[in-house]
Amino acid sequence: MQKVVAGINYWIKRLPEEYNSMSEKEISNRSLSNKWSKKEILGHLCDSAINNIERFIKIQYEEPVYVIQSYDQNHWVMIHNYQDRPLDEIVNLFQTLNRQVVNIVKNIPCEKLSNLCDIGNNQHKTLEWLIQDYLEHMEHHIHKQILEK
Repeated sequence: MQKVVAGINYWIKRLPEEYNSMSEKEISNRSLSNKWSKKEILGHLCDSAINNIERFIKIQYEEPVYVIQSYDQNHWVMIHNYQDRPLDEIVNLFQTLNRQVVNIVKNIPCEKLSNLCDIGNNQHKTLEWLIQDYLEHMEHHIHKQILEK
């Protein structure tokens, strides 16, 4: 889990620097009308943190297999209205939520990391897998959508 914590902490520090080096046009532009802007992608990462904070907590105490509830990502981004919000608000939200994720992950007892969750289609994964997947999901969006020029 130390690698995941280090990875999240890295992006808490680095991502604001990346966004601050971009123009308003760069962060607000949608390549297609049905695609998110870089601002909305950051908002989506906030929504991911919100949903995963709950998961990371509940998987530790709910028995026997915690069922992951999906959420409509497009509706979350639209309803939060990330596109029209000031960038610094979204950056601060990203940092705060991910500091909380780090706090939760650092305090999970080792024996809880093997607790199972159902991620859909009756696929069972461990809490440890889900936490690692959280960072992989974040880095996928960062590398493929935010940092691409």
